[in-house]
Amino acid sequence: MALRFFHKDDKRELLSLPDEQLVVRYTVTHDKEIIGILYERYTHLLFTVCYKYLGNDADSEDTVMQVFEKLFELLKKSEITNFKSWIYTITKNECLMQLRHWKSGEKVKEENLRKLDVEIMESLLPDHLIDGNGEHRIRYLETAISELNSEQKQCIELFYLDEKSYREVEQITGYTYNEVKSYIQNGKRKLKLMMERLERYE
Repeated sequence: MALRFFHKDDKRELLSLPDEQLVVRYTVTHDKEIIGILYERYTHLLFTVCYKYLGNDADSEDTVMQVFEKLFELLKKSEITNFKSWIYTITKNECLMQLRHWKSGEKVKEENLRKLDVEIMESLLPDHLIDGNGEHRIRYLETAISELNSEQKQCIELFYLDEKSYREVEQITGYTYNEVKSYIQNGKRKLKLMMERLERYE
């Protein structure tokens, strides 16, 4: 495909066009310069929208970039009468999708922490996890994991929270199979001692 070079007059003409005309021009030419112009017009507004939902700069900046990356294809197949309203809706939906993804990930992590709690406290029935102090126990276990040495912490998190196999943990960390097994077993013993301490003080 031949490269297209822009004269200053071409850029000036594009900059003078309203959003909807830029979109129509893009559907005909697929000119990436147009996406750049729309980005300059709306990046601040969309960042504000993202920050409202996501609550931090890094995720908001990433989401704005993701939205504009999607425009290259979305604009080719969308009928847009009000670009500002349309891109606001696209951005809001992208934020909500990310929040659902985060919530889903947190839910899986929480469930895996509960399973780990049951496993390391074998003398206790799983029912203890649904009583009033269940949430407190999970938060305590999360803190306890963070206090393990780096090798044990990494292996415990990969094996239990990320649901990796021994072999996968071995590949990710570079530890031998026996080292992985040892770090997980010793880490569980330490966690059990810390959780028993919690039992005594509750």
